[in-house]
Amino acid sequence: QADEILRNDPELNHEYAPIAGIPQFTGKANELMLGADSPAIREKRTSSVQTISGTGAVHLGALFLAKFYKGNRTVYISNPTWANHNQIFGNVGLPIAQYPYFSKETKGLDFEGLKSTLSSAPERSIILLHACAHNPTGVDPTQEQWKEIAALMRQKNHFPFFDCAYQGFASGNLAQDAWAVRYFIEQGFELLIAQSFAKNFGLYGERAGCFHFVTAPASDAAETTKRIASQLAILQRSEISNPPLYGARVAATVLNDPALFAEWEDNLRTMSGRIIEMRKVLRAKLEELGTPGTWNHITDQIGMFSFTGLSETQVLKLREDAHVYMTKNGRISMAGLNTRNVEYFAKAVDKVVRETK
Repeated sequence: QADEILRNDPELNHEYAPIAGIPQFTGKANELMLGADSPAIREKRTSSVQTISGTGAVHLGALFLAKFYKGNRTVYISNPTWANHNQIFGNVGLPIAQYPYFSKETKGLDFEGLKSTLSSAPERSIILLHACAHNPTGVDPTQEQWKEIAALMRQKNHFPFFDCAYQGFASGNLAQDAWAVRYFIEQGFELLIAQSFAKNFGLYGERAGCFHFVTAPASDAAETTKRIASQLAILQRSEISNPPLYGARVAATVLNDPALFAEWEDNLRTMSGRIIEMRKVLRAKLEELGTPGTWNHITDQIGMFSFTGLSETQVLKLREDAHVYMTKNGRISMAGLNTRNVEYFAKAVDKVVRETK
């Protein structure tokens, strides 16, 4: 509907967007991420720049940190993480370290390992955090664990950088998926956010994204934010000059129209609900088959991806014997499962697990 509205707009043009992007898009993207009633927005402590999807937002943040950050410049990234994170930060000359994240034993969060590394990291290190639906594991901290992470980072004066690629696609609730980001802001952190609209809007090829800088509460925070916005615009100008228009226009049309926004929210609930249901079905079928091992992690994880716990040997055997394809680390896209193929997939996994014990 938004696409049709745009195509029928007699004033539609192909002029350059402003360097920082379309205000109707960046403003609503900021509200979506932080909440319309966020004190950071009310106090004018946020600066937003339209980017080439989430990748461009992470890159812009990395550039900003490489040029201006005065603390420990090492970026701590979860192990595992989205593969592109390492290259993006490495390309701007920032050193990279890892913090433990996924436990192969429990197929859940290695919370003690994570906390230990954050505790031992030099003060004022940069910590990259997945806001929700961790890629590739699908394992997210609980709210109580997020509170512990925030307290630990406050103690060490670490600098948070949130990557949010799946808001609304994890739980089906936009506010719930932004909870960690909003909690850190509530705790007074200065932080960066990379926001993608590829998945939750289906705008993959249109490259719609946003980068947000939130300054800490202070008497001069609004003035600091203006200076940051100026520097971000300078970086953006030398990188891409102007962000692409169409995807941002589509998203802005939906975000600014209450009826379209409500329909979009409903669509997100439907899509995330289907993925959650397929997790339940897959786990049930594996348990019915008596597949060796435990499979509760399938339903404990969240979002588009699941770390199955299958070994590289098992993944290759699945490919060769059953023509079932997944990444070699055992990650599957839950969106690829449906009522027609989930039983075949479960039986193929069962067979491979039994043959490779």
